[in-house]
Amino acid sequence: MDAGSIAVVVGAAAGISGIVLGWMGRSRSIRQETVAEASKDARLHADMEYIKRGIDDVRIEQRAQGQRFDALTERVTRLEESAKQAHHRLNRLDGQGGGA
Repeated sequence: MDAGSIAVVVGAAAGISGIVLGWMGRSRSIRQETVAEASKDARLHADMEYIKRGIDDVRIEQRAQGQRFDALTERVTRLEESAKQAHHRLNRLDGQGGGA
């Protein structure tokens, strides 16, 4: 083997090893990016679930607050009716006591 063919063989080996090492590095980089994306997606999914649960809690509390408001409205209406009847009775008593 002369020096020219050795140089060709070394050059070809260097080229092939460069391609193999580049491919392996790119492959590793893709795997790392995939892991990073999966981790990011998992965190995003967990955050979304947390927000969903919070919204559900707010809706439940809002519904309960609405029911309490309805009950209070009903009580106020009954109290107003009762007060109105009491005023009518007082007016009748005032009319009877004053006229007699």
